Amino acid sequence: MRLHICAVGRLRGGPERALIDDYMTRLDRTGRSLGLGPSSVHEVEDRKGGGIEAEGALLARAIPEGAAIVALDERGRTMTSPEFADVLARWRDDGGQDAAFLIGGADGLAPDLRDRADLVLSFGAMVWPHMMVRVMLSEQLYRAASILAGSPYHRA
Repeated sequence: MRLHICAVGRLRGGPERALIDDYMTRLDRTGRSLGLGPSSVHEVEDRKGGGIEAEGALLARAIPEGAAIVALDERGRTMTSPEFADVLARWRDDGGQDAAFLIGGADGLAPDLRDRADLVLSFGAMVWPHMMVRVMLSEQLYRAASILAGSPYHRA
């Protein structure tokens, strides 16, 4: 199952980019034999200032047809890492070809995208900078693959 991080905004070079690249590389190495990956990041940017709806339309175009959709939102469900790994494994085992993880802009995700999601996921009640959400998501995707592989990376 291919994994797509679809995010509003462009992430320049720097420590966040280095962390994301590292975790995505680890994910691809670990996940390949598990049927998870390849992984990719799709960045969209609303240069015309159309707001949350315009960003939503751009994100919607980045979602592969038939993909399971995960909306990152502070009002979403919190999960343990093993629970998250189980969700990915279930989608994969049910024949899912793609999973798209949506990260909105400064005002969040358009309501219609959140409503379309198979899972609305939260990394806690606090609002996180979008760059950090990308880092945390890429790490959790790698952690999920590690859990499914039986690797000692996850210690709970």
